[in-house]
Amino acid sequence: MQLIDKLTVLADAAKYDVSCASSGAPKRSSKGKAGLGATDGMGICHSFTPDGRCVALLKILLTNFCLYDCQYCVNRRSSDVPRARFTPEEVVRLTLDFYRRNCISGLFLSSGIIRSADYTMEQLVEVARLLREEHEFRGYIHLKTIPDAAPELIAAAGRYADRLSVNIELPSESSLVRLAPEKNVGTIKQAMGAIRLGEEEAQAERRAPSFAPAGQSTQMIVGADATDDRTILHTAQTLYGAYRLKRVYYSAFSPIPQSPASVPFEAPPLLREHRLYQADFLLRGYGFSANELLGEPGNLSLDIDPKLAWALANRAQFPVDLNRAEPRLIARVPGIGVLTAKRLVELRRQRRIRYADLIRLRCSMDKLKPFIVAHDYRPAAAGADSTALRRALRETPAQMALW
Repeated sequence: MQLIDKLTVLADAAKYDVSCASSGAPKRSSKGKAGLGATDGMGICHSFTPDGRCVALLKILLTNFCLYDCQYCVNRRSSDVPRARFTPEEVVRLTLDFYRRNCISGLFLSSGIIRSADYTMEQLVEVARLLREEHEFRGYIHLKTIPDAAPELIAAAGRYADRLSVNIELPSESSLVRLAPEKNVGTIKQAMGAIRLGEEEAQAERRAPSFAPAGQSTQMIVGADATDDRTILHTAQTLYGAYRLKRVYYSAFSPIPQSPASVPFEAPPLLREHRLYQADFLLRGYGFSANELLGEPGNLSLDIDPKLAWALANRAQFPVDLNRAEPRLIARVPGIGVLTAKRLVELRRQRRIRYADLIRLRCSMDKLKPFIVAHDYRPAAAGADSTALRRALRETPAQMALW
């Protein structure tokens, strides 16, 4: 098989792994063609370096052959899809060629399991070693870690890669046992723990070699089983606390050709994935807990965002006086973010906050008006029924269609 044919198969096979971020760059029409400089096709993804820069990555699998038969995976052992395999030298060649053409700034490399977990991990590490040691490549490298691989191989991966990821795939152990019987949640968490330990050891010793300086991430598939959003968010919260993950990524299940009966034949609403990302951001950046966002079993609302849903369910805490309230509570007001809350606190040290200040700071005025008090503003409908407010503030079908 020619190298370009392998690239076609293995770049397409990698698109289901979302555990590296997308920058959300807009698509630019080129009348059906990718166009000069386009980076939104398969094979190109975006991630963030430790200093916050967004970089374009070559996103491929080393191989889509796999010993495992995970029911939700298009590359499972029993799937009838075209197969291909790169050698480590071919991946290095592709990475350097794309880099020299200024198409990418780094590499995201994952793989199906071939021969054994250790053999597969050795191949992934060899790609990173060749790039770093033989070619002095200083671009961004994200390696997918094989959970069952030996600890010394995971340690070697951390020395060469900027970020490592171990996909937990499903939020509950029972679903993993049912849909991916060859995988073990215990070994997945052991691998996460080994990466966290490597990070801590590198940080503790000033002269120690760096270890995965961009941290680790994971992925959970949404809609492949009946797990609700509450369970998903509680799993994410636990992973953030126990393993200090940088990100949990959520991937809406995509029905695959010749799907087995054990998985759905229809995809979940893409908006559900979007709401989980919004809720995840509230966990990481706003101090919310999973119980606050979803106290009872169930899913996040699709017609309103999780922050607004929380505010409507906790009307007793509103309206918030922006000239008196704690910064943490101000940041929880719908339409006001963490950065804006900090700016408002700085401003009120100088003078009283007025309604015009919120407009100047580009707050989402329609959302925040029922929930705030300023020096020259008090909501007329402070006691309005939450159901009526929800109807007034919910997203329109056109807005929801964007997701």
